Amino acid sequence: MEHYVTIFNNLFLPHGLALYASMERKIEKYVLWILCVDDETYDVLEKLALPNIRLLKLSNLETRELLDIKSKRTIGEYCWTLTPISFRYVFDSDQSVDRVTYIDADLWFLKKPKLIFDEFQASGKNVLITDHAYAPEYDQSEKFGKFCVQFITITREGGEPVRQWWENRCKEWCFARLEDGKFGDQKYLDDWPELFSSLVHVLGNKESTLAPWNAIRFPYGNAIFYHFHGLKIISRKKLKIGAYSLPATLIENVYKPYGQDLKHAINLLETAEYSWKTQVNNENMLRRFYMTLRRLRHISHLLVPSNYMKWQ
Repeated sequence: MEHYVTIFNNLFLPHGLALYASMERKIEKYVLWILCVDDETYDVLEKLALPNIRLLKLSNLETRELLDIKSKRTIGEYCWTLTPISFRYVFDSDQSVDRVTYIDADLWFLKKPKLIFDEFQASGKNVLITDHAYAPEYDQSEKFGKFCVQFITITREGGEPVRQWWENRCKEWCFARLEDGKFGDQKYLDDWPELFSSLVHVLGNKESTLAPWNAIRFPYGNAIFYHFHGLKIISRKKLKIGAYSLPATLIENVYKPYGQDLKHAINLLETAEYSWKTQVNNENMLRRFYMTLRRLRHISHLLVPSNYMKWQ
């Protein structure tokens, strides 16, 4: 039985439910803990009462310290701040849990993650992190870090020094800008293999963790999960899929099925009489930006210029 935790607010309800749908298909025994950033998210998920999900209501868990931090950060920065704390929320809620894996709400499992956990178990370590494994064309390690906060496993006992160190750093500073070698909650991970060499294992199987930044480097057929970074629901008929060039086969065999899970998630929310929200944010400006990129960037016939995708 593996325990996972994810964090999202009402804007990412469809993504979270699509993640859940993939877990229901691919993982036999699991619990998905959802840290609901707003009460609206908690209420609709409580109403749906889906199996294998356990809910954490952030408003019941926030301390004065966290509320003070919350007032000084954007909602995205605050969610990043909560990432290391989410492990503790699960451990405190269920004393039987020995390890927890944080997963981003926009992950989607293509296969069972058994190979990942087998490698972690064989390492004898207490913390697992994954490499961005950027394609050379998209390498942004200097800004966003070598490692990605997308899939992180921490054990209750042995992993606590790493988790606590990370929590303290994120409380001190966690913003969406590059400053003094820091960026959000993520650049802190760059220090872990050296600071905690006896505790931290870096996943060796880089092809298993696919995302837009390495989709042209690895075949999607080898991926255990796909990270739909940058994907936003613009309307019932349109998804924004980001600024990366993606293989056409990936669009057909990964993005389109994910779109179907998003559609089913929206239908599920509507059966619960919930008015789901689109993620429109300066779309006209973004559209002009992506059109400029398309004019400047050479795209081969095997790549799809990543912008918008019809999905309904």
